[in-house]
Order: sequence, then C-alpha cells, then structure tokens
Amino acid sequence: MTTYHFPKGFLWGTATASYQVEGNNTNSQWWKWEEDGHANGKSGLACDWWGGRWKEDLDRAAEAGQNAHRLSVEWSRIQPASDRWDEDALEKYRAMLRGMKERGITPMVTLHHFSNPLWVEETGAWETADVIPHFEKFVRKTVEALKEYCTLWVTINEPNVYALSGYANGAFPPGVNDIKRAVQVEANMLRAHAIAYRAIHEIQPEARAGYALHYRPMVARSWSPLDKMMRNVRYAGINMAFPSGISTGILKSPVGNVSIPEAKGTQDYLGINYYSQDTVSFNLANPKELFTHSGFPADADFSENKFIANIPEGFFDTLKWAVRTYPDLPIIVSENGVEDSTDKIRPRYLAQHIHQMWRGVNFNWPIKGYFHWSLVDNFEWERGWTQRFGLWALDTETQKRTKRPSADLYAAICHENGLSSEMVAKYCPEVMEKLFPA
Repeated sequence: MTTYHFPKGFLWGTATASYQVEGNNTNSQWWKWEEDGHANGKSGLACDWWGGRWKEDLDRAAEAGQNAHRLSVEWSRIQPASDRWDEDALEKYRAMLRGMKERGITPMVTLHHFSNPLWVEETGAWETADVIPHFEKFVRKTVEALKEYCTLWVTINEPNVYALSGYANGAFPPGVNDIKRAVQVEANMLRAHAIAYRAIHEIQPEARAGYALHYRPMVARSWSPLDKMMRNVRYAGINMAFPSGISTGILKSPVGNVSIPEAKGTQDYLGINYYSQDTVSFNLANPKELFTHSGFPADADFSENKFIANIPEGFFDTLKWAVRTYPDLPIIVSENGVEDSTDKIRPRYLAQHIHQMWRGVNFNWPIKGYFHWSLVDNFEWERGWTQRFGLWALDTETQKRTKRPSADLYAAICHENGLSSEMVAKYCPEVMEKLFPA
C-alpha cells in the first residue's frame, strides 16, 4: 500500500454557510428573493441547524476524523434591525462554536456569506459606502462575542461571486445586469474587508483573518486571438479584482480601476474556493458578459447537472497561482466539492483533487487545510435543492440524513491524514492508474 501523507496538524474539515443550513431565516434578502419566486425552490427548514441539528451533523463530522469546520454567522439574525442586537442569536452561535471545541473541531468562522439583513438590502446594501460602517459594527460585535472559541476568520466569502452574480448576470438578489455597479459593489466589499481585518486584529491580536476567493482557472477555447482576448478579460474580471486590491491597493477591473490603498496587505492567509476550470470564448450574443462565453470541454467528466467538470489539474494550477501571487502567505482550501446526488463522481473527484493538493504540499507549498463542500446537502442559492453537494444526503421532508460512500472515503482520508492506494482501490478504482501508477 502506498500513501500520500500530509503534514502533522493539517486541517481536515467540511464547509457550510448559515443561510444554506440553518433554515427559516426570514430576515435575509435571500428569503425575500425566494418568496418572490426567483430561486429554484425554497430553503424552508434547510438542514435545521437553527433548530439544533448542527449537533448531530457535527457528531458525524467528528466521528469521521474531521478536526476543523468552516461555518458562517448570519448578520440578519445577530443584527435584525440597524438599532438592535439579538443576544440570543449570538449565544446560539457561541453554543455552536463551543460544541465544535468539545468535539475537537477547530472553527473557521465566515462573517459574510452572500446574505444581508433586509434593512441593509433596503438601504442599497453593498452598492453604497454606507454599508461599510454598518458591517464594521457587526464584525466588532460578533468577534467580541465569539473570540473565546475562534481565532480563524473569513471576513467575506467570494466577493467576486456576490458582486457578479447579483449585479452583472442577475442570478442573485437584487438581480441587476450592470458591470459598473458590480465593480462598485466589489470595491465596497474590499473597503469593508480592510476595515474588518483591522477590527478583528484590534479585538484579537492573535487572530488569523483573510477572505475566501472563488478562483476559476481559464483557458481559451481555441487559438483565435478573440478567444484569447476574451479569456484574459474574463479572467481579470472574475479572478483578479480583489487579489489586485489586496496586493497593490488598487482594485483592477475591465471597466476601470478603483484606488483602495487601505486594503493593501490585509490578509494573514489566502482562502481558495476551487470547483472547476473554465473554457472561454468570444460570443457576440452575450453582451451582458462582455461578449464572452464560459463552458467546459465537450468530453469533460461532468457532474450530474453539468454544473461542474472534474478537472483536478485546474486545482493544482490554482494552488500554484496562489503560491506565486502570495509567496509568504499560508493557503487554506476553504471550499472544494461537486454536486452529485448519486455519489458516482464525488469519490474520484475527491481523491483526484486531494492528490493534486498533495502534489503542492510535496513542493513545500504552505497549504494548511482543506474544507470539503459540504458536510450535508444544503440549499444551493438560486439553484435551490437541485444540486446535492453533501457527503451526507438530506431528505428535506423528514430531515433524515443518509451517508454516501464518499463520506467513508473522506473519513478514511481524515483519519489517515493522507490518501492511500487502498482507499482509491476501494472507492474509485477507475482512477487508480492515474493516482497510483504501477
């Protein structure tokens, strides 16, 4: 048996987001978006974490050898109105984090994961700079309340996805199609991140604070100069705006740059969310996306809804980009996973991606942890319940959890702190030759 081992102390966990697992979050702009018929179904009880089922799910995570968990807190619960704090909500989050510590699980807490309180949304949300002092107050209140149990913070999850999905392609609330407004939103998120970063360190000097970037490696569909140009435009717009702001103090975008000098250097690690790699081409019929089209190779190893293509080499390229861009920073893989209700692709997706991560570790790249998306099926935003990312399946009618085979594979990886040929032979023999060539 051959085993690819990881360094001692490596973080193995799963990731969740409050709106997607808690249920009945009626004070969020997402709840209203669902009620207005924009999402594919309704979140309802979700995974009923607010009702206490986080306990059984974290029991499963601990039994499976996970030593970390990434979760988010809900601004709309903690600050239900601009002039009111809900101490009971904060106490519930304290109980969750205390429960993690009791189970030997290190918490990683995300302060903003796509969801705003209705009162924030109604005053322009992230389009206006007025949101920044509101966010700072929320961050200070929350970190002060939770600092006893957490030292690892994500200020904002996927600011690029929030800005582009809500303000460029209109899939998220508020459903806007305006690239310039999207850039304005991302710029305000960068300003808020910088202020939150400093506030966290003021309250908790030993904290590690950063953000989670959704990174999409991209290749041009053909040799055509137009395809190559569109690849570069799309790559810069999606991947580089936030990182450029933190590296240089200038948020760069295809429709103009924004100077935010206070953002320079405001991260203690880089959080990377990787799912797949895009093939980009020029497309005159797509003016909303600046005449680009993004897809996958026709012969790709697709997830069941063709939402994700299994391209593990893109994960390696992503980690390589991270190390070259921030050579002195630790890297945490804050999300990686695939939608797969039948669990046919997930075992090989998981094994192949962890193998690519091990390759990076073998080059002494400072990769410190891996959070699989997700622990249990959850409400996938505008796509509703049509995508199942969980290691555990969820029956939304009964709240029953059913373990998928990939949960056992991930448990074996976590317990071993590595990936072995025996695991691959058992759970995904079809990729044995790729991962453990004879």
